[in-house]
Amino acid sequence: MKRTIAIVAGGDSSELPVSLRSAQGLFSFMDKEKYNLYIVEMEGHRWEVNLENGQKSPIDRNDFSFVENGTRKSFDFAYITIHGTPGENGLLQGYFDMMNIPYSTCNVLVSAITFNKFSCNQYLKSFGIKVSESILLRKGQKINDEDVVNKIGLPCFIKPNAGGSSFGVTKVKSAEQIQKAIENAMNESDEVMIEAFMKGTEITCGCYKTKNKSVVFPITEVVTSNEFFDYDAKYNGQVQEITPARLKEDTAERVRTLTSAIYDILGCNGIIRIDYIITEGEKINLLEINTTPGMTTTSFIPQQVRAAGLDIKDVLTDIIENKFN
Repeated sequence: MKRTIAIVAGGDSSELPVSLRSAQGLFSFMDKEKYNLYIVEMEGHRWEVNLENGQKSPIDRNDFSFVENGTRKSFDFAYITIHGTPGENGLLQGYFDMMNIPYSTCNVLVSAITFNKFSCNQYLKSFGIKVSESILLRKGQKINDEDVVNKIGLPCFIKPNAGGSSFGVTKVKSAEQIQKAIENAMNESDEVMIEAFMKGTEITCGCYKTKNKSVVFPITEVVTSNEFFDYDAKYNGQVQEITPARLKEDTAERVRTLTSAIYDILGCNGIIRIDYIITEGEKINLLEINTTPGMTTTSFIPQQVRAAGLDIKDVLTDIIENKFN
């Protein structure tokens, strides 16, 4: 009998449109002979299933069920592709745990840690992983321009501590830009991270593990003429993405090994993607960890899967079936 899979998309952040595109990508990738697939859209209290007839059916949040053609149906598995809250920060994971519904991503704790960029970087720093110098600023707290310049330097990045897709991120080149950049980032998150600029080659590397295999994908090099890898670079084609990355083989191997190690240190689940900067001296610096990476046809993970000579359908089947083996 086919398993019934919810592809859960939407969310309550600026990344909602990106999430919906990822859901369409996943729907196109998954094995329809093996699974009954439904896209579930979430936005605030609106939880709806997209039915084949173009209609929508509300989700009963008491048990995550829905009605189709007069019959109540339940899901066997949730593939979470919400970028941002509540699907990337552990909130939805906690709900599915209480409903006893297996899901694709990291658990509550790991999702919460990785979503908080500052906390995650400081935690991994204790394992000897190189990260940029940074300051955390919570809503209501103030910092003067001189302190930022003295502690972090210029240029620097000011970004939401919890968020993605480069919403609210500013590359600050002068002290006069600092307060406006903090305000911009606070519009996306209640915490702001002020991070030292690192000059180097930006790369990203995906990974997933099951009970019987460990897969680290080929690395992608990110080249953009924009100030940084911003929204337009990510989603409007203003970037060159090179897979595999143009790295020395020993450097590439160290990146792959580090990616696998971080996966294990945190206790991740499903597909993750880790972003790095390679600075002078072939130093590998962690930028951030994505536990619900983009899954459109042009996203990094599908690119890396193709470069590895794998079929994305098989990879997604691995992730789903791993919860039932």
